[in-house]
Amino acid sequence: MSLADQYFSQVGSGREPTSPGRFEDLARGQDPVQFVPGLEFRYLLGERTMLMAVHFDPATEAPVHVHDEEQITLVIEGELEFEIDGEARLLTPGMVAVVPANVPHGARTREVACLEYDVFNPPRQALLDLADAARSRVPG
Repeated sequence: MSLADQYFSQVGSGREPTSPGRFEDLARGQDPVQFVPGLEFRYLLGERTMLMAVHFDPATEAPVHVHDEEQITLVIEGELEFEIDGEARLLTPGMVAVVPANVPHGARTREVACLEYDVFNPPRQALLDLADAARSRVPG
């Protein structure tokens, strides 16, 4: 059996699926949440993982912070200066930052806007709680 046949096997573990699959439109599925001006979040939840689309306007900062969840950040458009535990790098499309749990990190844009995706495992509960609170304050 080739590596491709092994990788794309239709033979599973014998366990039942935990839920049905689904398709989502992250760009239009929900109104963005803004914790600070110029920084918008949209998120999608799987069973054990969270995907978040983050848009930074130019000259916008996500201050250095820590959380219990692992985070992987992938830059899609623009530039993002990303700091992990005191070391900063300028990330451009295709570049990734991997942040283990409880490691200080933050990000900022300079003159160029940025679209990046964050993956959290497990889902970042504090962010979900804050997003719910921000949405409940919006008149509507």
